[in-house]
Amino acid sequence: MAPAPARVLHLSASSFLEVPQDWLTMRLNTTREASDATTVQNELKVAMETALRVAREAEQGDALRVRTGQFSLSPRYGNQGRIQGWRGSAELILEGRDVERIARTAGRIQTLTLAQSSFSLSRQAQQRLESEVQSQAIERFRARATEMTRAFGYQDYELREVNVSSSDEGAVPMRAPMMAMEMRAAASDAPVPVQAGMSSVSITVSGSIQMR
Repeated sequence: MAPAPARVLHLSASSFLEVPQDWLTMRLNTTREASDATTVQNELKVAMETALRVAREAEQGDALRVRTGQFSLSPRYGNQGRIQGWRGSAELILEGRDVERIARTAGRIQTLTLAQSSFSLSRQAQQRLESEVQSQAIERFRARATEMTRAFGYQDYELREVNVSSSDEGAVPMRAPMMAMEMRAAASDAPVPVQAGMSSVSITVSGSIQMR
């Protein structure tokens, strides 16, 4: 068996950065109940068409994107296992960078109520953040490797293996029954109150070097 390599040092370095979130997602929905499925479906259709007309007037690229979400229709059973009625729900999603435009549009939609609101990083911002933090972590690893090599009395080192791991944290989506009620009580064009949080990315570079 070959002897274990000498002068091998294991070390790691991390970098962390926190930035404001720039992407707002609002989920609005409604539910309907009736004795027959056709009535429920038609009522949901009317509610969604009305909401979509309002939302599409404000739609503008990445500033505000509009898309439909989940649509469900299911029977309600009685004690004897027979169908006693039908229940359905429909969802509309508003998302984008323009927080004011999204909040104002959500406040104008009267046929749906706000179910959930959350901030996050856009894909572009996430990629920029990860790239910046990764560069910082790698630079810190190299600086630490140089420092430790000289501390042990050697002049240079050779990289043997390296591993890069990352973790990111953002705001937890907030369900908003109280906000939905406030929307109903407010004026039809009143924006929904929202406040962006922060997202963070942490990257750790670990590995081993051979001092020489």
